[in-house]
Order: sequence, then structure tokens, then C-alpha cells
Amino acid sequence: MEGDEAPEGDRLLVLGAGPAQLGLLAAARERGLFVIAVDRDPRAPGFAYADRRALLSTEDEPAVERLARSEGVAGVIAPGTDWPVGVAARIADHMRLSHPLSPASAVLAVSKLRQRARFDEAGVPQPRWRAVGRDDSTSGLSVPAVVKAPDRQGQRGLSPVTRGMGLADAVAWAQAASRTGTALVEELVRGPEVTVNAFSVDGVFHPLTVTDRETADPPAFGVALAHVWPSRYADERVVEAARRAAEALGIENGPTYTQIRLGWEGPRVIELAARLGGGHDAELCRTALGVDLNALALAAALGERPEPPRPEPQVGGAVTQFLVPPEGRLVATEGEDDARAVEGVLDVRLYRLPGHEFGPFRTGPDRAGAVLAVGESREEALARARRATDLIRFVVSDAEVDA
Repeated sequence: MEGDEAPEGDRLLVLGAGPAQLGLLAAARERGLFVIAVDRDPRAPGFAYADRRALLSTEDEPAVERLARSEGVAGVIAPGTDWPVGVAARIADHMRLSHPLSPASAVLAVSKLRQRARFDEAGVPQPRWRAVGRDDSTSGLSVPAVVKAPDRQGQRGLSPVTRGMGLADAVAWAQAASRTGTALVEELVRGPEVTVNAFSVDGVFHPLTVTDRETADPPAFGVALAHVWPSRYADERVVEAARRAAEALGIENGPTYTQIRLGWEGPRVIELAARLGGGHDAELCRTALGVDLNALALAAALGERPEPPRPEPQVGGAVTQFLVPPEGRLVATEGEDDARAVEGVLDVRLYRLPGHEFGPFRTGPDRAGAVLAVGESREEALARARRATDLIRFVVSDAEVDA
């Protein structure tokens, strides 16, 4: 939608207007910024918070930079998804805008392969790994393993392999998804998975929420179904691993989102994203600890020096529970008001409007919404979140029949 013209210094370019960017976009609107949102999906839900929308791919760097220059933006930010993080850092550098992340750190942050190499150099605990190009043999690789496209996001090209005969197919699939035709084959670390959300100020790493990351089974391997705070598994070793990962990539300012598996050898860093988490992690942090990560990220993107966060527990437990839809064309969503009325439920977000076609549940973007709930304990918050999600029903029709 179009809004009143704002002063040039108040213009912010946000790369992405999907579910992963909703919290940041809402915070930017609340702050009174003139928001230009970029997304190639004309039905992206975040456009509701934008003063101006641009139907572009967030990965079309030349077009996005032309837009940034024509709009005279004061800042560029890429919350919630990985590849645009590098785009935002480079555009800010070209335009000599303040930005929390250097282009060099952004290059490391958006490439899982470069991360792995840098972590090895810095001694960051991580899974054993090997890069496999199209001309490389898969002989000598062991299973169980996780195979992924190192320069993609959202579970594209990602698959677990438990039997050796499936490894070659998984590698070929990851290579096909990769921009460079490379597959990353990693040791499958068995154990609980946690997420460390943090914010760095002038080189000091400030850990915030450490959550248990409940994930889906294959074929949606790696997709978060819930973030539960406080973690049952995390300790100082987890936070230390996340801190070392951020420092290894040269991240001195801004948010980081680090996924860590707790195996029998201790914490292993699965990956670090130099951005806000895409699963409403900032909103959960504000609810749990009173720290507004969205506001901190906005301040950093606009060249302001944020004050170091001072977390203070606000509740005993907090949970973001995601909604998994059935396949088909969405006709209506029922039960939202009932879900909002559940004790302890603070917010219900529904991502899709009628007419959207839900396919097989395989990746993060296939989720249909989320519920944020709190309680006196993590168990109570989780029970309330699940009670609310059980009340929401997606009415779908058979897309093929109606086509």
C-alpha cells in the first residue's frame, strides 16, 4: 500500500516480506519509518506493513541496489532469510550507509561451506564435513550424514542419509540445488537441537534466548515446529560455542541466530545466521526477556549505536508453536478467535489468505502460521501453545479438482 511521504532519512529498505519478516516490518511501522519492502510474491503477508512494495527477488542484487539508490534509503536490512544478508551488506557498503555487518563477514555468513572452513580455522566445534563437487567421488563418505546445498536456505537440497546407497542421490540433489554445483556432506550429530539468539555490540557478544528447537521428521527434515524457552539442555558450553562462532566470522555488531546440536562429544555448531531468526525469535525474546531484538536490529541498520541489551526474565516459559497445514487450496481458516482466547496466548499469526495452495510440508515456508504463548513454566507455555494450535483449522479444497 502507499503511505504519506516520509523524510529521506526515515526510509528503510527491507529485503523480504514473507512470514520470516513480519515482526521486523511491524516494528518498523510502529517506529514510524517509511518502509520499502522487497519480495517477488505479490501476496506476501508483510506487504501489509509496507508504505511501498517492490515486486523483486531479494536475490536480484543489481535491481535491489537500483531501488535503494532511487529511494534514497537510510538503511538496508535483511531479517529472517540468509542469502539477502549478503545483498544488504554489499548494497550498504556501495552506498556508504552504516551497516552492522561487513561484506566480508556477510560472505562467510551466507555460505555454509565458507562457514565450515572458517570454523575449522578458528577451532569452533562443529560436525565433521566434506565438500563434494560434481566431478568428485562420494567414495569414503560415511553415513549417517546430512547433505545440503551450502549456498541455499529453507531446506532446499537438504536431506538426511542413514543408508549408504542413498548418499549418491542426496549429493546429486544438493548439487542441483546449489548455485555452484557443490554439496556439503556433514556428520549427522544425534542429540537435541538448541538455538542461541544473541546481539553483538562493538565486538561484545550478548546471549539472549536459548531455546529448544523442536523439528519435523523427514521429508521436512530440519524444519522447526516449535521454539521452547527456556531450554532444558543448554548450558554455558552452548553459549560459548555460539560466541566463538560469531567471533570466527568477524561479527562485531548486530543479531546472530546460531543452531547447535548437543551430541555425545558436546555442542556442535550446525550453522550461524547473521540476522534475526525467521521463526518470530525476536518476538519470543521480547516476551521472555524484555529485550526488543527488532528494535535493536532496526537501530543497527540505521546507523545508530544500540545500547547493550540487558535481559531480565519476564515469564517462566515462552513458546512459539508453528501451524502445519493440510495440502490443498485454502478456502478459509477457522478457530483463530478461539485460539486467541486460550489463557497465556499472546499472539496468533496466520500467514496465508484464501486462495493460497498448500503443497507437501517440506520446508519452513510451508508453515501456515504460528502461536506465541507464555506460562509460569516452559511446560505450561508449551501446553497452552499446543491447545491453541489444535483449535485452528485450515479448510482446503482439492486444487486439482477445482483447477
